Amino acid sequence: MDRKYVEYSVEMAEKLIAIDSPTGYTAKAAAWVEKEFKDLGFPTRITNKGGVLVDLGGEDSSDAILLMTHLDTIGAMVAEIKANGRLRMSPLGGLHAPGLEGENVRVYTRSGKVYTGTIQLPNPSVHVADEYDKAERSWKTLECVLDETVLSKEDVRKLGIENGDIVALDPKFTLTPSGYIKSRFLDDKLSVAIAFGIAKYIQDNKIVPKRKIWLHVTVYEEIGHGASASVPEGVTEGLSVDMGCVGEGLECTEREVSIAAKDSGGPYSYETVSALIEGARREGAEYRVDVYPHYGSDVETTLRSGYDIRHGLIGPGVFASHSYERSHVDGVMNTLLVLKGYLGL
Repeated sequence: MDRKYVEYSVEMAEKLIAIDSPTGYTAKAAAWVEKEFKDLGFPTRITNKGGVLVDLGGEDSSDAILLMTHLDTIGAMVAEIKANGRLRMSPLGGLHAPGLEGENVRVYTRSGKVYTGTIQLPNPSVHVADEYDKAERSWKTLECVLDETVLSKEDVRKLGIENGDIVALDPKFTLTPSGYIKSRFLDDKLSVAIAFGIAKYIQDNKIVPKRKIWLHVTVYEEIGHGASASVPEGVTEGLSVDMGCVGEGLECTEREVSIAAKDSGGPYSYETVSALIEGARREGAEYRVDVYPHYGSDVETTLRSGYDIRHGLIGPGVFASHSYERSHVDGVMNTLLVLKGYLGL
């Protein structure tokens, strides 16, 4: 596979990551994804739930494959406007508070206005706070300090900010000269971009796969029901293309693709995992097979919803998941190669 599909995938990742889409606030990102797939020439629609369903073509619709990625991310929601004009937040998905101090955010109001702010402790200056080092960093203590002159709850409400408004973190995307991709929300926007890469490969080479291939870009993965619906008729196998875990006890690095044999939901289909390994070997992909201690994927949600399918999970290695994440262009290439081999392209 030509490296141009890696470059294209990374370009698409940067564009998608720039569109804020915490889980529950995904319509703008979904509309962008829908348009881009249509521009590539693939029949695409928005589901009732707000996901994006793409027909990637293929001959045998009675033995179809469903690829699953997700564009929703972790984030936060305004839970209380404090008397001093600062905002208490509630997490959306698995966003952990201790690593958020000093992060810039955008607050989206229902009227369409957007305000910036920073997540801080109530008394964040080391020149003032006696107990700065020992202060608790939690959702009870961290607050959003708006970049507006607000001194009271009423001042904030005059801006149009209310409880339930969305708080999105600045992703801070960067691509290093050595090929490392650093950003929040590589989980799972990097793999959405990889799906764009495989779609463009199919289009450019006028490939008609033997098996029908569907792609579902889901929007509620981060809270556990992203792929619980919208499974097309004839699908017999589902593959989550998410992030590969990098950490102690695992073999995958950012430069490889991880094939999950098991996670906290149990083992993946032995036959599907074997097919993924065979596809990786056939294409010469650098891969690792890992057992994840803490993970749940879209395709497991599909199984729990009662669909009779085989299931698997792959993804480029991602370091520091649900924090400021890091992957590598080689991991993108290796994921593309596994998909090429597994899908028979």
